[in-house]
This record gives sequence, C-alpha cells and structure tokens, in this order.
Amino acid sequence: MATMPHLAKYKLVFLGDQAVGKTSIITCFMYGNFDTNYQATIGIDFLTKSMRHEDRTFRLQMWDTAGQERFKSLIPSYIRDSSVAVIVYDVANKQSFINTSKWIEDVRAERGSQVIIVLVGNKTDLVHKRQVSIEEGDSKAREVGALFIETSAKAGFNIKPLFCKIASALQGTEKLTLTKEEDLVDVNLKPITGSSQAEQQQGNCSC
Repeated sequence: MATMPHLAKYKLVFLGDQAVGKTSIITCFMYGNFDTNYQATIGIDFLTKSMRHEDRTFRLQMWDTAGQERFKSLIPSYIRDSSVAVIVYDVANKQSFINTSKWIEDVRAERGSQVIIVLVGNKTDLVHKRQVSIEEGDSKAREVGALFIETSAKAGFNIKPLFCKIASALQGTEKLTLTKEEDLVDVNLKPITGSSQAEQQQGNCSC
C-alpha cells in the first residue's frame, strides 16, 4: 500500500513598504502571471498553495500584509506564529531598502531567532532606475543572518527559485546567505513577455 506524501504546513508572512511588490510576487507564484491592474492590499490577505520540493510536499500559507502605516498595528500578531518572514524592498526605491531594518527589527522582536528571514529585492526589471545594488542587498542579508535573492515579479524572474530557497531553508538545507555567483540576479535584466521566456529566466528548480 502506497504511503501518503508528508504534508508540512508553514506560515509565510510578507512584509515591506507599500508598493514594493509583495502582492505581485505572491500572485506570480500562485498563478504564473503579473497583474497590471494592481491595487494596494487592504489589511491582510491570505492565500495557500502546495508545492513539491525534493521529496516533500509543503503547504505554504502566505499572509500578504499592507505596507501602509495605518495597518502596521495589525502586523505583529501575524508575525508571531510565522515560520518565514519575507521582507521585500524595491531596488528602485532606496528608502524602501533602508526601511527593511525596521521590518527586520519587528520580526526579531516577535520571533527572535525562531524564524527564517528572507530579504528580497524586487523590481529588477527597472534597470535604469535602480538605487540599491545587489551587493548592498547581499551585505545587509549577511549582517542580519537572512537569506537573500533579487526578483522581478513583472518579468517572472527568480519567483520559483525564491520559494524553492524558502523550502530548502525549512528543510535545513539552505545556507543563510548566497555564496554562488549564479544565485545572484543579472542586474541588466530586461522586462520579458511570454511564459516560455519567463520560465527560462526563472531557471531550473525542483519545485
């Protein structure tokens, strides 16, 4: 008799300033597309998706938080029992990168070291507007003991690898910071269209 695959459930909370692309990252992962009719998240949104990584099936509970100041009082309660905190900034917005320090502080205050933190630099398709280098992002992640990756939800770049990285960290097989050059995003990434191109940009992944 075949055994049922192990189903592990994990809570992922997405944090960061308004309009850095938290919702777009989740939408791209969930549905494989980029919503051009973006509307700001009001309060907290919740989505669930199962993914297969190596020999395990993960049930990811993704909590998408609003970046507006008036909703910040709601966020600590959602951080409190999270397994992973995904802190997103916009590589074309220096202030959103600076503000990740406060988001990281909030996570540490609620969860201490009992949480995996992933620092994500989104919107790498905005090549000529970039204000935060990949080296700055990687350095900050090393300082705070976080994982690091750059993405473009619009171009479909590194979205699946982001979640594979999270799954590997949940399994205890992912190092805290990137060490391989191929894990870093091409800073000259151009926006792309078409699912085949997006899949090619995402790279190979066992998810």
